[in-house]
Amino acid sequence: MMRNLQQLSESQEGDLNTMFILVSGFIVFFMQCGFCMLSAGSVKRTNAKNIILKNLLDACIGALAWYLFGYAFTYGSESNSFIGYKNFAMKDVPLSDYGFWFFQYAFAATAATIVSGAVAERTKFQAYLMYAFVLTAWVYPVVAHWVWQSGGWLSAFPKDGDTKDDLYLKSGLIDFAGCGVVHMVGGLSGLIGAWAVGARDGKFVDGKPVYQVGHNASLALLGVFILWFGWYGFNPGSALAIIGASDTVALCAVTTTLSAASGTVTTLAISTIKNYMETKKVVWDLLDAGNGSLAGLVAITAGCSVVHPWAAIVAGAIGSVVYLASSCFVLNVLKVDDPLDAAAVHGFTGMWGLLVPALFASKDLMNVSYGDIDGVTREYGLFYGGSGRLLSVALIAIVVITAWVAVHMTPFFYVLKYFGLLRVKPEHEKVGLDLSHHGGSAYSRDNEMNIKSLFEEIEKINLKLEQV
Repeated sequence: MMRNLQQLSESQEGDLNTMFILVSGFIVFFMQCGFCMLSAGSVKRTNAKNIILKNLLDACIGALAWYLFGYAFTYGSESNSFIGYKNFAMKDVPLSDYGFWFFQYAFAATAATIVSGAVAERTKFQAYLMYAFVLTAWVYPVVAHWVWQSGGWLSAFPKDGDTKDDLYLKSGLIDFAGCGVVHMVGGLSGLIGAWAVGARDGKFVDGKPVYQVGHNASLALLGVFILWFGWYGFNPGSALAIIGASDTVALCAVTTTLSAASGTVTTLAISTIKNYMETKKVVWDLLDAGNGSLAGLVAITAGCSVVHPWAAIVAGAIGSVVYLASSCFVLNVLKVDDPLDAAAVHGFTGMWGLLVPALFASKDLMNVSYGDIDGVTREYGLFYGGSGRLLSVALIAIVVITAWVAVHMTPFFYVLKYFGLLRVKPEHEKVGLDLSHHGGSAYSRDNEMNIKSLFEEIEKINLKLEQV
């Protein structure tokens, strides 16, 4: 009888942990709605349908790519330190792993969605579908394998029988929920894509950027709040269990909240001071504050389980500075048009996020979150007297992930550009992608003519293009 009760208890524990993973995955998947609203509100009203459809297809293309290749390359049951090579198309994946498969799919789709904002309003639909598939099927999975699969060369999770000495620099990379794996991969891919496709019409005049505001701040901030909510699946859910890990899950929720709050307030303060210095008027910029929230969320993603609340506040504040500085750098120095500041919010702030645990990870929380290895204490943050190995691994990871993304996505985007598959025609961009590609405006009141005359106008545009 006691044995049966013990077996029932173990079964219940597994069911509860699976439910926790699934619910976390559902919340992460809902981030697609947040990206959709943020993107739709941040573009012109003439491109709302286009960006919404692209966000919808992120979930679809991502699911198929993850099913066919992504999961196997990341978590294949047979693998080496570089890549997995079994379980393609979910072959031989046990039912007990399906919850984990879904949770990781939601992460992979998020990385692809980040790119859509960077190349919005001027990218061909078929180009978007191709890079979403490539990113989810290959570029993202390999990085995820390095960091999150036991035995990956950058992983902080040892294989059975390994010792601390078997981890890279005796520590591995602390990236609990994906600053490098998700945000750097997505943000840097977006930067390369925006560079390749070129700026939107009218964005630069005589080499100087022109401010182009999105058409609906309410939609954009609704997206920010949904994304903030989604992060509670993203960060706490990365514990992958609730039984025996509830303290870590709760800590992640607290540090995520404080970093986001700190990032928001710091960004709003800096933005307001900057606006006053330039215009002598006090302007509280709503969209800057929203991006500050996202910067704070990104900044804590790697270290949410190993830093104390005070450090999360510092991480979010510095993350906001990194976001603002990198946004200025991308726009004014690189001359890259990134409508949603995806490269700054995700790519560059993701780099800072990788440094957060390297500096602030406490000894006690490292052991709670990651556990010791055969009784040997984990490496911990430099500011707590750590050896500096975590910092070394983080810096190496930043360089390697940047190189991996650049080596793959740069030729990919430029090949598309060479064959004329990347950017829409100027006439289509001018009238808006909703009219030229999707049958009309997302807003019925914008259609001053009836459906018949609308399609007649589209035919005129197409005829003009053929004559050109």
